[in-house]
Amino acid sequence: MIESRCAAALLERTSNPLKTRTSNVDLQERKPMSNSNAEKNKAIVLEAFDTLFNKRNYSAAERFWSPKYIQHSAHIEPGRDGLFNLIKAAPQSLKYEPGVILAEGDYVIVHGRFSNIGLPVNWIAADVVRLKDGILVEHWDVIQDEATKQQSKSGNPMFGDSFPK
Repeated sequence: MIESRCAAALLERTSNPLKTRTSNVDLQERKPMSNSNAEKNKAIVLEAFDTLFNKRNYSAAERFWSPKYIQHSAHIEPGRDGLFNLIKAAPQSLKYEPGVILAEGDYVIVHGRFSNIGLPVNWIAADVVRLKDGILVEHWDVIQDEATKQQSKSGNPMFGDSFPK
């Protein structure tokens, strides 16, 4: 009896992957988190990054970052001041370009390119940001040097649809 119920459940799941149950919730019936909240959080992060990295408007950027901002990046000093001081010390030619952006709940992930950073190569970063009440409160990142066409084993650019010049 148990074996037949398990077999039936497995058959149902493999024939209709959306019927897979997570926490006893049918994914076809589950109501997704508000798309408007995810879209709002993505817009906040994009505006915050543009305000700080591209416009370098530190007083305007303060409204996006919590004074108690938690920094997990290994190359940035703690807190909001650590991040702002890093940008203040970067070349004026620093440019940030956002790419793919995803949001779920209080988290936003942005795949982006930092160019003209004072190093021989650009950085490609996946920045993970946690927001609380529309304010950036925590940050993690994964950063790689951007590969040239000659360095890319896949033959594809790491960011966008073209290699750096």
